Amino acid sequence: MPALQDRLVLLINHVVSREPIAAKRLQPLAGRGLVVHLARWPALLPAAPDLILGVTPAGLFERLDSPPPGVGGLRIEIDAANPAKLALGALSGEAPSVGVQGDAAFAGEMHWLMDNLRWDIEDDLAGIAGPLAARQLAQFGRALRRTLSGMVERFAPKTPGSGA
Repeated sequence: MPALQDRLVLLINHVVSREPIAAKRLQPLAGRGLVVHLARWPALLPAAPDLILGVTPAGLFERLDSPPPGVGGLRIEIDAANPAKLALGALSGEAPSVGVQGDAAFAGEMHWLMDNLRWDIEDDLAGIAGPLAARQLAQFGRALRRTLSGMVERFAPKTPGSGA
């Protein structure tokens, strides 16, 4: 799991570094810690450890083994009761249901990042495979996402009061 988390941090830093204003906004928060917890994770699946991040002086993130001591930290709990729906939502840019505890200024900056940063997968693919192939792969990915999203919605357990 640490290797997967390291790759996730690389992806997050890639997205942050593509928007210089994002890194600038994070720089004053250097040294603060962020814990991302997947709440209501299904018991049938292997346990998902918390992702613990620290903000670096460069305005990026690093994975930590434990939260840094001191004030100014933040804990984000993501509702992960349906991991498939959560993953598809992440691919489509849909914000998950979250709870936040901790420093208000840090929470405000994280909210700004989540509202304003998007991974431009097509642009990254264009640098590797060329613009035409990237466009075709992106179209295929969007079609696949719509199909999978429809399947998740169709087969997801209905919750009381959801109108279904």
